[in-house]
Amino acid sequence: MRKESLLFERWPRFAYRHARLVLLSTLVALAVLASLWSSLRGDFGDAFSIPGSESQELFDLLEDRFPATAGDSGYIVVHSADGVEDAETKERVAALIGEIEQLPQVAAVSSPYEAADAISEDGTVARIDVRYVEQTNKIEPASAEALIALAKETSSEELQVEAGGPVAQVAERQPSGSSEVIGLSAAVVILLIAFGSVVAMALPILTALLGLGSGFFMIGLVTSVVGLPSWTTQFVAMIGIGVGIDYALLISTRFREAKSQDLSSEDAAVVAAATAGRSVFFAGGTVVIALLGLWASGIASIGWVGTAAALVVATTVAIAVLVMPAILRYAGPVINSLQIPFLAAPAAEADTGIGYRLSRIVQRHPVVCLAGAAAVLLLLTAPVLDLRLGISDPGNNPESFTSRRAYDLISDGFGPGTNGPIVVGFRIDDPAAGAHVGEASDFLATVDGVDNAGPVVFNGDQSAAVVTVIPESAPQDEATVTLIHELRSALGREYAEPGARPLVGGSTATFIDVGEHLSDRLPYFLGAVIALSFVLLVVVFRSILVPLKAALMNLISIGASFGVLVAIFQWGWLGGVFGVAREGPVEAFLPMMLFAVLFGLSMDYEVFLVSRIREEYDASGDNTEAVARGLSVTTRVISAAAAIMVAVFLTFAFSDQRVVKEFGIGLGFAVFLDATLVRLVLVPSLMQLAGRWNWWLPSWLDRLLPHVDIHGRLAKTTRPIAPGSS
Repeated sequence: MRKESLLFERWPRFAYRHARLVLLSTLVALAVLASLWSSLRGDFGDAFSIPGSESQELFDLLEDRFPATAGDSGYIVVHSADGVEDAETKERVAALIGEIEQLPQVAAVSSPYEAADAISEDGTVARIDVRYVEQTNKIEPASAEALIALAKETSSEELQVEAGGPVAQVAERQPSGSSEVIGLSAAVVILLIAFGSVVAMALPILTALLGLGSGFFMIGLVTSVVGLPSWTTQFVAMIGIGVGIDYALLISTRFREAKSQDLSSEDAAVVAAATAGRSVFFAGGTVVIALLGLWASGIASIGWVGTAAALVVATTVAIAVLVMPAILRYAGPVINSLQIPFLAAPAAEADTGIGYRLSRIVQRHPVVCLAGAAAVLLLLTAPVLDLRLGISDPGNNPESFTSRRAYDLISDGFGPGTNGPIVVGFRIDDPAAGAHVGEASDFLATVDGVDNAGPVVFNGDQSAAVVTVIPESAPQDEATVTLIHELRSALGREYAEPGARPLVGGSTATFIDVGEHLSDRLPYFLGAVIALSFVLLVVVFRSILVPLKAALMNLISIGASFGVLVAIFQWGWLGGVFGVAREGPVEAFLPMMLFAVLFGLSMDYEVFLVSRIREEYDASGDNTEAVARGLSVTTRVISAAAAIMVAVFLTFAFSDQRVVKEFGIGLGFAVFLDATLVRLVLVPSLMQLAGRWNWWLPSWLDRLLPHVDIHGRLAKTTRPIAPGSS
């Protein structure tokens, strides 16, 4: 028997008949994962390792030869309208410094009264630098929280005290959970409206939670050996909730349809697994391929985030395919029970639903509909021409954050560049070069765009040195990017002789290196993901045009979502609605990660819709009728699935973290556009114009490709009767 039949036909029947055993085994596996997670899970961080970059080379140098400067820093800003030189203020600041020195993981604290340039020119703002023993990703959240708590306790009307820097931001990360709960609540409402039954609503929610919970436990185990970024859980939750509900929704909808054809609950469960289960398997495969493609970024942390998300998607697919038949053993016979008055939905709409009528309208005017939808999408894509990649900084945080208030005080008191100091380091291999390195401050001060350069600080054996450079511009300004490149070029010329190698780094330079590195890798990533997905769809649908259309439509909808991001985050349009505190660049790593997720999710809907159209076409041989009927029977489920995803994603759009907000808005708008303009207008119009060429595949290629049956031999048992046939 075919391998697919074993997974999609024999296993579902076994799982249905032995539901108690399957469900018990699932719960035991979940309990084991939970136990391992509670004892072995690690911590999240925000460190980026960029092999081969100059900023990474500097970090490695300092960690090896100058560990006292390798740790990250935070700072306390004090502001007094009467001036910080006042005797009483000095006494309070001295006491504050003493308390900071007692905080956990603090290595050193500098007094503003002893450090150079630590008090503003007007004397109202002073900065207390706090050096930690570790990089930010290794600092305990409790240590960062202690710094913020101390600032809050000390602050008063006479002396404003705020905490800032990368360490302070550790404590301000929004805990995961609230957005997920809101997203699930929205999903419950949408499912009730779509299907009018409490049981039909609960089934996808339960299945999604099983998959998401299992995936989260496994991600926790991954953190014991790999440092994942702090926003990983929210990123993965957005995807996991969406696809988990989508996949269960597709299978349960096909189950309801089969039940309406007078099949027993067991046969209906098998048919659902043999048809919709196959679609879920291959749709999930495209998402996993796209997410694993993030390894092409060349940055391990991004690759691991993609792997974590792929793990959750794979888990939700496994739950939907392997466990859901067992759940249907108990939920199936009562799936239409507990109906909500006036919301009861038909099990299947072959030629009566809105999808069928809309498809007929589009098919009568395919060119007009195609041109109109394409014009809207291209208009939304236009802002991408102004896309500027970079980093967000605390200046983009809400004003309720102490890091934002500290950022503004520093900008007002010392200039915007003080919030993004550049670290210039030297690898000194020849002691004779030390004298030249000692003159670096004077040289750096002459470079255009530099506000000031601190003193050169050598390590004990003078094999390394560092200089802190303050730019005139803010960290996210384009002028700062230009300055970083100018510094590297100028230092390369000034210290061209062997003996001392200059290196420019620090957090600002690191993110610039990340952005440029990802931009260089992006074409290879796009090519690999599109090529692999194209091949998979050619194998599944035995067509050249359908996969080509899918790739093109997905690129257009993704481009439109990027345009929306530019308009909101760079231009500030609707910024107040979404809580965008300040305009700024789009995160450098966002295009690659959003493309991976959106391309995979778009392929989900493509597989769901086109597999049903192909099923109808195989049965009737009529392309026009197949497109209309395929769209009709999938419109309700795709619309509900898309509405759930949009609701889930947009709940994350109101996160306090800018990067999470960008993901939520980008994903939400892309799914909305994909499920409306693309699936309901562009797909039927293009497939109508292509006619029988939709299913053309060269005979020689057909012989070379493996044959995969996405529909299953049982599909014909539930295909709605075509009009006029007997």
